[in-house]
Amino acid sequence: MGGPIVQPEPEEDETAQDASVQPRAWIPFRQIVPNLITILAICAGMTGIRLAFEGRFELAVLMILGAAFLDGIDGRIARMLKGQSRFGAEMDSLADIVNFGVAPGLVLYAYTLHEAGAFGWIAALLYATTCALRLARFNTMLDDPNRPKWQTAYFVGVPAPAGAGLALFPAYLGFVGPDTGYPQLSAGFSAVYLVVIGGLMASQIPTWSGKTIAVRVRRDYVAPVILVLVAYVALLSSYLWQTLVFTGLAYLVSIGFSVRSYRRRARKEAMALDGD
Repeated sequence: MGGPIVQPEPEEDETAQDASVQPRAWIPFRQIVPNLITILAICAGMTGIRLAFEGRFELAVLMILGAAFLDGIDGRIARMLKGQSRFGAEMDSLADIVNFGVAPGLVLYAYTLHEAGAFGWIAALLYATTCALRLARFNTMLDDPNRPKWQTAYFVGVPAPAGAGLALFPAYLGFVGPDTGYPQLSAGFSAVYLVVIGGLMASQIPTWSGKTIAVRVRRDYVAPVILVLVAYVALLSSYLWQTLVFTGLAYLVSIGFSVRSYRRRARKEAMALDGD
């Protein structure tokens, strides 16, 4: 009666937990900052949709372009702060579907595609679908250990942020050009164009990636390059939509040059392997 009380042993699944799977009690703030930027990008894309349905199309387009800018810096900030995480990578991919797949399609539908009826809506659906396919393929290629290192300088297909910028090209034209007086014709053209851009995103066409910015510039070319960049920023601030029209056309032309560059590099690498 007065002996010691023997406590029952706890169940094994309650005590034998692997410390590696237990969540950390503290997360470094440097890992939160990139995720916060990604969330801000989602908010910008969703706000763009709201502004489009309120008829404020210029602000709606600017919101999507702002989301593209935030998407471009969150990864760089994560690498700078050494705050990369699998969670952040997955969140960034989901944000891209919203910002560059759903939002541009809905904004363009509210702006002009609705004039084409069901055909315009189908175009928006196809564009969002191709964006999702492009992002899914991009994520799977990141885990491919057999991909040659030189191919990382190229995207497979048009990247999602650039695709969103190209998708909004009919809106740029509408902001600077006169009213054609044929809304159905303009909507039909925009619908076909949107499907084409979606096809470029889901295609196997190689396009230059942001890593090409790391290319070295000859010392005597540094000043002209800086002047060109300053002039471009000045044009954006003074003639925003006209400059974006020119930028979209220049990017479409650059795809042909990127394909040629990729093929040349592929032949060079193949000859090097044959020589070995």
